[in-house]
Amino acid sequence: MSPQKNKNKRINRTLHNGGNYKVALWLRYGCIMAATEWLRSNRLQLNAAKTEFLWSSSGRRVDQVPSAPIRADSISHASSVRNLGIYLDSNISMTTHVFKTVSSCFAALRQIHSVKRSVTRPVLLSLVQSLVLTRLDYGNATLAGLSGRLMARLQSVLHAAARLIYSKRKYEHITPLLRELHWLSVPERIQFKLAVLVFRCLYGTAPPYLADQLQPVAALESRRRLRSSASARLDIPRARWTTIGDHAFCVAGPRVWNSLSSLVIDAE
Repeated sequence: MSPQKNKNKRINRTLHNGGNYKVALWLRYGCIMAATEWLRSNRLQLNAAKTEFLWSSSGRRVDQVPSAPIRADSISHASSVRNLGIYLDSNISMTTHVFKTVSSCFAALRQIHSVKRSVTRPVLLSLVQSLVLTRLDYGNATLAGLSGRLMARLQSVLHAAARLIYSKRKYEHITPLLRELHWLSVPERIQFKLAVLVFRCLYGTAPPYLADQLQPVAALESRRRLRSSASARLDIPRARWTTIGDHAFCVAGPRVWNSLSSLVIDAE
């Protein structure tokens, strides 16, 4: 093993055991310098005033994360960052993303409610689908394994949108409205998105960085003699940390795909 790999292994062991504040600061500084060098090699410059640093950790280790700035006049620590419209928390709980999504959806619903009497129901439905449901579904594959509390917040958007379309009161039964609109619930929408992504990976229409994370059971040497190797099911890797690892596409995607009917999985 090379000296650099041994050094990285010692750093990771130190951070995992909770212990060295200076090593954590040094590692963070190294990440910033690597990003700066990459930008410089591509004729770009890092704007420290508009740059934030996110340190990811579990909820139990959040107190061990260094919060001091890299330098007195530059990059500071952030509790959440935004990338391609997706908000990432330091503990990967997706709480900020859910709250931002729910807030923007209800703001759009209030705007639609102001013109409700001036449009027909088909137009109202189109407005809800284009201004609310698109925001609710954007990037929802990243919400795999979301907690029930946050899932309920997202589901409340669907309930409010259905009541707006049919002019129903808050405490009236919502299930018949969702069934009439043919709307899936939020957990089902997430599972549908994951299943579509897996399907695209298997049939070569998805980016390689997603397709390379999936491995059919039939390709595993240890399972070729099993009955499951004759199907199109995927191997579900074992995550080291279930609280975070189960949210990864390489775990959540195959789990949703294998839960489908064999008629769907084996169809060509």
